[in-house]
Amino acid sequence: MPRLTPRKPLRRLLRGLCTGLLIAAQVALPLRAQAQQLPGMGDGGEMTASAERALGDQIARELYRDPDYTDDPVLVEYVQDIWQRLLAAARVRGELTPELDERFAWTILLGRDRNINAFALPGGYLGLNLGLIAVIGSRDELATVLGHELSHVTQRHIARMMTKQSQQLPLMLAGLILGVIAASKSRNGDAGQAVIMGSQAAFMQNQLSFSRDMEREADRVGFGVMSQAGYAPQGAAAMFEKLQYASRLNDNGSYPYLRSHPLNSERIADMQSRFQLQPGTATGVPLLMDQAMISARARVLTRPGVDVLRLWVDSANSTDMARTSPAQQAGTLYAAALSASELRDFKAARGLAQRLVVRTAGDAPASRLARLLSAEIELAAGSAPAAAALLDPKTRERPEMMLSAQVAVATRNPAPMIPVLRDWVATHPRDASAWRMLANLYGANNNAISAVRADAEANVAALDLQAARDRFKAAQDLVRRSMQGDAGAPPVDHYEASIVDTRARAVEAQLREQLAEQKQQSR
Repeated sequence: MPRLTPRKPLRRLLRGLCTGLLIAAQVALPLRAQAQQLPGMGDGGEMTASAERALGDQIARELYRDPDYTDDPVLVEYVQDIWQRLLAAARVRGELTPELDERFAWTILLGRDRNINAFALPGGYLGLNLGLIAVIGSRDELATVLGHELSHVTQRHIARMMTKQSQQLPLMLAGLILGVIAASKSRNGDAGQAVIMGSQAAFMQNQLSFSRDMEREADRVGFGVMSQAGYAPQGAAAMFEKLQYASRLNDNGSYPYLRSHPLNSERIADMQSRFQLQPGTATGVPLLMDQAMISARARVLTRPGVDVLRLWVDSANSTDMARTSPAQQAGTLYAAALSASELRDFKAARGLAQRLVVRTAGDAPASRLARLLSAEIELAAGSAPAAAALLDPKTRERPEMMLSAQVAVATRNPAPMIPVLRDWVATHPRDASAWRMLANLYGANNNAISAVRADAEANVAALDLQAARDRFKAAQDLVRRSMQGDAGAPPVDHYEASIVDTRARAVEAQLREQLAEQKQQSR
C-alpha cells in the first residue's frame, strides 16, 4: 500500500479506500474461497442463490479467458465421471437441493497450475489444478477433494462467508478511515499504515477462525457424499496424507490458528476417529494403469519446461523402470510419449506410444488411453489418415469425437462429423470447445453462416455475451448480404437464418440484463 501524504485530498483517499474494500469484499475473496465461514449450517445468509450464481458467472468468465484454462478432453472426461457420481450422491443424501441443482452451474474449470489445489467458487463453479490430478493415485482420492469442495457449495459457505464479511466491513472500514486521518494529521504515513494494518489483522483473524469450522464441515459432509457415491474411504486417508506431506514441504512455521485451513494432521485425526480409519489404510488403494496414465498426462500438460520433458523421455529408457509395477511403467511410458510429442520428436513419440500399447494390452481402460494418445501424436505429426485409422467414428465418447473432428478438418472431409457434433451440442449446449470444433467443421464445409453462428454459441457457452452478440451480428450481416444478392456472400439457408435471428435477440436481451445488473452493483 503506498504511503499516504497530506498533499492528496482526504475525500478522494476515502472514496478510493471504500471502493477498493468493497470490491475486495465482494469479488476477490470469493475467488479463492479462503475465508469460508458461517453462522448456521445450510443458511445462505442474505445472498440469494441467483445473486451467487451471477457472481460466479462473472468470475468464471474471466477464468475461461485465462491462458492457464484448459479443456483437455481426456482429463475433462476423467474428472466429469467422478463429478457426476458425486452430484448424484449429493442429490440422494439431500445435500443438493432442487433449487440449487437448477440454479447453479455445477461446472469444473481445469487450470494448468502445478500447485496441488482445488477451490470452490460462487454459483456452483469449482477450480481444479492439474497439479492435483498429477499426484493422486486413485479416483477415490480425487473424489475426496471434489466432495469436499462440492460441500462448500451445497452448504452455501461462500454466501454465508460474504454475509459475515458484510457485517464486519464497517469495523474494518473504520480502521482504514482512522489510518487516513492519522496520516493526514501527523504527516507520517507510517503511523497511518500501522492503524490500517492493525484493523486488517483483526479482521482476518476473525475470518480465519471461522474458516476452520467450515473446512471441518466440508470434510464431514464431503466424506458422506463420496462414500454414498461408492468411493473407498481409504482414498480420503491417502489424500489427506499427501496434503500433509505437501504442507510440510511448504510450511511457513505458522501456528494452526493463523492458517486459513486447519492443519492436515488435525483433519486426518478427525477423519480417522469419525470413520474408524486406521493409519496406513491409504496403502489399500492399488494404483491402476489408467490412473497412472491420467496423472502422467496432467503432469505433462502443466508445461513443466523443456528440460523436464526431456527427463521424462529419458526415464522410459532407464534400467530402473523394469523394477517398477506395470501401472508405474504405463505411467512412465505415457509421460515419455506425450513429452516427446510436445518436443516435436515424433519418431521417438511413436516408438514410446507403441511400447505403451504393448504394455497396456489386456487392460481395456488403459488400452483405450494408449490408442487415443497414439492418434493424438499422429495428428500432431501431420498424419491425419494414420490418426483416423486409430479412431472409431461411430463412438460418441467426447475424446474420440473431438479427435475425429480434428481429423475430419485435416483431411478436408468434414461432412460426416457435422451431424455428430451438432447432436452433441444439442444435448451439451455449454460445451464451448465442441461449439468451436463445430464451427471449424462448418467452415471446412464452406458453410460460413453456420460457422459464425457456432462460434457465437461458443462465446455464449464461455459466458462472453458481448463477443457472442458481435458474432451473431456478423452472421446476420452475412444473411443480409446474401439476400441482397451480394456475389461474395454465401448462399442463404432460411432455417439457419431464422435461428440466427432468434438467438441474436435472446443474447441481446441477456446482455442488457447483465449490464443493468453490473450498473446497479457499481452504485
